[in-house]
Amino acid sequence: MEPTLITFSGIDGAGKSTQIDKLRRYLSEQGIPVETLTFWDNVAVLASLRSGFSRRVLESDGQVGTPERPANRNDKNRQSLPLLLGRSLLHLLDVFRLRRIVRRAKSASPSRGVIIFDRYIYDQLAALPLAHWLARSYASLILKLAPQPDLSFLLDAVPEEARARKPEYPLEFLRVYRDSYLELGRMVRLSFVSAAGADEVHAAILERWKKLAGESAEMPVQSAVAA
Repeated sequence: MEPTLITFSGIDGAGKSTQIDKLRRYLSEQGIPVETLTFWDNVAVLASLRSGFSRRVLESDGQVGTPERPANRNDKNRQSLPLLLGRSLLHLLDVFRLRRIVRRAKSASPSRGVIIFDRYIYDQLAALPLAHWLARSYASLILKLAPQPDLSFLLDAVPEEARARKPEYPLEFLRVYRDSYLELGRMVRLSFVSAAGADEVHAAILERWKKLAGESAEMPVQSAVAA
């Protein structure tokens, strides 16, 4: 059997980092080896150039917003045609690199280990205008090329509450962004987790993890190899 691949997605302020930390601690306490990767740091092609473009051309401050210190991000909320075309090319490069990264991580991890992705290709695609059929068609192509995780969590959030926790993007963009995630959830298998308190969300995540782990333990060896 291969290591288990788990991903976390959702709008900014949905609590991904908190839930990843909670799951990682739980798994470590169970003696399960865990490796955590972040899409932007470990996968995104030309990440530093993309960040520099956002800062210098799009005039984004590139900071992580906090309630005490709001940020003024101005990157994925920009939706002009040239930007969308450029991002679409980068997403194609990203997904091919993602295939290599996942393959390498699985070969280096113990068979009973877990690889957790903080964001995935889903989060890149959710920033596209998925209400348009052309964007959905492109997203479908990328999804066919992307490695399929064993468990992909989509953490939902009320946009107003998410922005209060992490003030970076305009509220209207966060509403559209959330709708794109919901549309993406209709296109690919995502495990939707309703907005709730951190402990309640963690409990829902553990319930689904235990179900997955139980199914894997019951799977016959031949079936596991075939999968």
